[in-house]
Amino acid sequence: MSDVINVLPDSIANQIAAGEVIQRPASVVKELVENAIDAGADKISVSVKDSGSTFIKVSDNGKGMSHTDARMAFERHATSKIRDTADLFRLHTMGFRGEALASIAAVAAVELHTRQADAEFGTFIEIAASNIVRHEPTACAAGTTFVVKNLFFNVPARRKFLKSPDNELRHIIYEFQRIALANPQVELSLYSNSGAVYELQPSNLKQRITAIFGKKTKNYASQLISVGTQTDIVKISGFVGSPQSAVRNATQFFFANGRFMRHPYFNKAVQMAYDNMLQPNTQPIYFINIEVNPANIDVNVHPTKTEIKFEDEKEIFSILMACVKESLGKFNFVPSLDFDTESSIAIPAYSADNRPDMPKMRLDSSYNPFASQHRAADNSRQSLSHWETLYDSPQRTASTSHTPASANIPIDIAASDAEPTAANNSFIYKDKYIVTSVKSGLMIIERRLALERIMYEKIILQLQQGQKATQALLFPDTVEFSADEAIIFEKILPDIEAIGFDVENISANSYSIRGVPSVVTETATADRLLKDIVADVVDESDVGREIYEKIALRTAKAYAKSMQNSNEYETEYIISSLLQCQTPNFSPDGSKIIVVLSDEDIWGSGS
Repeated sequence: MSDVINVLPDSIANQIAAGEVIQRPASVVKELVENAIDAGADKISVSVKDSGSTFIKVSDNGKGMSHTDARMAFERHATSKIRDTADLFRLHTMGFRGEALASIAAVAAVELHTRQADAEFGTFIEIAASNIVRHEPTACAAGTTFVVKNLFFNVPARRKFLKSPDNELRHIIYEFQRIALANPQVELSLYSNSGAVYELQPSNLKQRITAIFGKKTKNYASQLISVGTQTDIVKISGFVGSPQSAVRNATQFFFANGRFMRHPYFNKAVQMAYDNMLQPNTQPIYFINIEVNPANIDVNVHPTKTEIKFEDEKEIFSILMACVKESLGKFNFVPSLDFDTESSIAIPAYSADNRPDMPKMRLDSSYNPFASQHRAADNSRQSLSHWETLYDSPQRTASTSHTPASANIPIDIAASDAEPTAANNSFIYKDKYIVTSVKSGLMIIERRLALERIMYEKIILQLQQGQKATQALLFPDTVEFSADEAIIFEKILPDIEAIGFDVENISANSYSIRGVPSVVTETATADRLLKDIVADVVDESDVGREIYEKIALRTAKAYAKSMQNSNEYETEYIISSLLQCQTPNFSPDGSKIIVVLSDEDIWGSGS
């Protein structure tokens, strides 16, 4: 029987490796920029066209490569980072496997210009699908420039299944942000189709964070709390957000020895440090760098090197949680003392001749709590024989109640025939629940969730029918997005305008809000609502109706939150409108709105 096992050609082996290492254009940017960092560059520029699918250029001022090294760099497992097994346990570089350049060259056309600072000439190499086209001396600046063209041109299936250009650009921005945060001392710039996305100057970590994410919320820097500690096991540094800055899709970054990582276990430690400090369904912001002995971690777990194993994982968990909790405690509960305040209260010095007066008690000897005249004088008390006057019926209050303006309840109301008695006897309990009698017993409605359901279905119907009701703003507002948020906003802008927003682009990532949907004229600021909508639409699978539903849900929540109180007339409108909804029992995000208590539930089966 003949032999059947063969050694794969390098070109095929490189394509197999590329399937793991180079998943999308963002992977190319990550590998090339990390190589530039390892080369000692302090100035790196990234340019992409068509979200990196047709053109990626990465230039740096690092140490460059010799004529021979430039050619060897494209061989599989060729690297300057390690030489023996022991080097794997003292890694201080981003790359070490020697697979990235070979993988990129296997699925794209690559051009390399490189020159060492003390060399008279540089080197130019052109490679396509692992085949050397040109390799010759050239005149170029010191450092290295890679140009990657037509990514996946020879892998049609991989190219076909790239996501939309907006989504691919977002992934490039995410990779760029991770490297920029891990290396704030490096000047970094990112350009897309000749337009600047980021131009970051060398700075400290807090300034770098603000430069990247400062447009997410106002006074972003003031919401950052410094964290730091050092032990024999680990050194922790960075920043966490104040509890008030927590949001549903929070910005969260972990770095291990300057390398971005994902670590659910350490994320749990941070969450536990915020115990009882966060609103429901929110996450804290954090930018935390963990420095440990390289011999005590393993970064060679996943091809993307974002999963890291720690030898002292449990100990680091406890130290991290204690460190974050201590910083939060100082921020929230330990006041700072200003000893230079001129208007401070003077504390008198003790003197034996100056004794304080003893407190004196005064009693009203004529007071009798059981005397009828005192009960009559007490306006807060009433005879129980007239208890029914404490609860005015809807019939008595209807003539005196204030009829709300149509702007307050922008819903078309029709008499509900679901429960004929629902609109006759109702009251509000603790400004949160609407209690009303129905045929089957007592119905309890969560007021805020009911408003969410009513407004949600109204907005969905408005979008389906192509209706648009815009309220012009007397003074236009301005909303500024970060680079990744701006991409999402441009994607959903037609849907935003469809529900009644009138916005105009005034700069790269800034928009003027000239009008808002009429249903949200009394909500929080329009820019905050738009930012919340963008934060909700982060999944690249969001298309069509899914985006409509997320926009409608966020707008409905803002409306419900703005309607703080209701009088009895408005309460009847809420009950009637809710019972006309297609899904009156549950809010748009699945929370229960209505609970009905039967007579047996109230009094028990023995009554």
